[in-house]
Formats: sequence, structure tokens, C-alpha cells
Amino acid sequence: MAVEVLSTADGREKTALSRKHAATWFAARKTGELPDIGAAAPPDFPARPAQPELRDPRDVPRRRPGSPEGRKALLHAIAHIELNAVDLHWDIIPRFAHIPMPIGFYDDWVKAADEESKHFNLVCDALETQGSHYGALPAHAGMWRAASDTAEDFMGRLAVVPMVLEARGLDVTPGMIEIFKRAGDTQSVSALEVIYAEEVAHVAYGSKWFHFLCGRHETDPKEAFHDLVQRYFHGPLKPPFNEEKRAEAGLPPDFYWPLADQGAG
Repeated sequence: MAVEVLSTADGREKTALSRKHAATWFAARKTGELPDIGAAAPPDFPARPAQPELRDPRDVPRRRPGSPEGRKALLHAIAHIELNAVDLHWDIIPRFAHIPMPIGFYDDWVKAADEESKHFNLVCDALETQGSHYGALPAHAGMWRAASDTAEDFMGRLAVVPMVLEARGLDVTPGMIEIFKRAGDTQSVSALEVIYAEEVAHVAYGSKWFHFLCGRHETDPKEAFHDLVQRYFHGPLKPPFNEEKRAEAGLPPDFYWPLADQGAG
């Protein structure tokens, strides 16, 4: 199921399939059934539609959200992030299926993938209300880099994707909500508020299973996190940090402040 989602190119089709498979999983779980995890080889890169054109991050035009066109560009970038998140959450299941994990691990990442699918569609709906669509603008080609870098490191994947990249979403989303509030765009505000509320759990899933693996390997979580982020994440973490939401997600300040750009706070 995960590999089928990863192999589907169109965003709306990918997320529809994602939601269908998540519903199948949870329907089985409600009956008390433990579904077979199985084994399948995920692609190195998920299937993508012909549009948007993927560019080097330096070649993606800067967004100026003070204008309607700038806000469309910001929504487009958010849709791109959410679509990548769908693939990231499905990818972790087959990518590391050879490592025995409790059934709750699969529950968490199927739920996260389902929610990211909902987020993508909410943002696409907002774009389409404004006469645009996902694929109308160029997008960041580096979004899959964290997955490629950690393709053979389970703990590295958990450290970098949910505990760094998704935690960054907790830092920046309140500011984006304010941009759309000032513009009177209630549909985009509503979509972002759903994303903000649900992303806390995704970061928490990362922290929970990272700590679980540290316990399995008798490794200090903070030291392991610092080592893995310095190995796989390119550059320092950028303050200001949403310390309240990060704490709610199980990320204490001594995990991320030592890795921060101290000049940016």
C-alpha cells in the first residue's frame, strides 16, 4: 500500500489513494486485527506530476506575501511541502520494514500520512478558489533530500524529518496564519489552523519512536539527536523556536538550542 502511494504521480490521486489505504488500515485495527506489515521495495524517489517544475532552491522565486500573487505562491509552497510529507510518512514504513517495530509505530505513521493528505487537499482547495492550482508555479527540488540522506539510517530519518523539518513547521505556521488573517482569507486560515493543530502530533510521533529506538540501543537520546542532525541536516537550526508547541511534541530546548544559529535569535 505504501509503495503504491509512492508510485502515484498526480497529487490528488496520490492523496486519495493515501486516504483510502489509511482507512483500510484503521478499519482492520478497529476489529482487533493485526494487519500483515509485509515487505516491498520503495522507490528511491516518489512519483511526481509533470508540474510543478522542480528547481534548485536558489532558483525558486522569493515569496512576497504582502500581495495576492505572493500569497498564492506561499500556498503553493505549502502544498508542495504537504505532498512531500505524504510521501515521507508512507516511505518510512517500507523503507525500514526489516526492523521490527511495535504495531503502534505503523498506526502513527499511517495516521500522519492520512492527515498530510488532508492538508494537501485543503491547501489545493484554497489555491483553486483563488484561480490557481498546485503545479502552476515552480517548486523546491530539495524536499526529498532528507529522505535520500537517511535512506539507510532509521534513527537519522526520525531525527531529521519529524524532529527537525516538521518541528520547523510549528515555528513558522503561526506567522503564516497571521498573513492570511490580515488578507481576510478565511479559507486559507482555516486550512493552516488544521495543519498547525495536527503537526504537533507528527513531531511527537518522531520524538516517541526516536526515544524508543534509543532505549532499544541503550543510547542517550540528546547526544544521538545532536550527532544525527549534525550528520544529516545541512546548516544550523533557525530560531525563533515555538518552544511551547515543541515541548508539547516532546522536544525540550536542550535538544535544539545547541544546534541553533545563535546569531539569528
